Amino acid sequence: MVADPTPLPRDPAWADALEAVASSQDRAAFAGLFAHFAPRVKGYMRRLGTEDRRAEDLAQEVMLTVWRRAALYDGAQGTVSTWIFTIARNKRIDQLRRERRPEIDLHDPALVQDDAPQAEHLVAQTQSARRLRDAIDALPTEQSKVLRKNFFEDKAHSVIAEELELPLGTVKSRVRLALTKLRQALQDME
Repeated sequence: MVADPTPLPRDPAWADALEAVASSQDRAAFAGLFAHFAPRVKGYMRRLGTEDRRAEDLAQEVMLTVWRRAALYDGAQGTVSTWIFTIARNKRIDQLRRERRPEIDLHDPALVQDDAPQAEHLVAQTQSARRLRDAIDALPTEQSKVLRKNFFEDKAHSVIAEELELPLGTVKSRVRLALTKLRQALQDME
């Protein structure tokens, strides 16, 4: 094995390089950081049991994060290598979480909600409609007529009064009486 002829800079030099990346997006400084740390991050990932291709991808992600967030480095908190390997560790944890909780496929037939109403709901709805219809049919004709016009034809009391040639007060009274009788009839049916 041939030794690398260039001596490795001490951490203050890495801190200077990271500062150059943060302040002026110095590509040469980043290239030095990348050349030094990317293989080491990849090796770290491999030692943690990550397959080679995924270790390479994670190393790339780590170095991209270093490029984007270089301004967040605080030398008082630790060395550049500590900061970069902390990012690497966090990326690895994120990857493990994604593997354990795969992204949900919204088009998976098991997850698509069936929009058709359930049979039990349809039966209950049909029974309720039948009870209501029977209760309305049991009302006196003049009350059922104003009630149907008011609720099923969505007509105002004044319009009903004009159509049936009745006083407005009579229409309102018939609607009120019809509703009272309906409530009572529906309670008796339950």
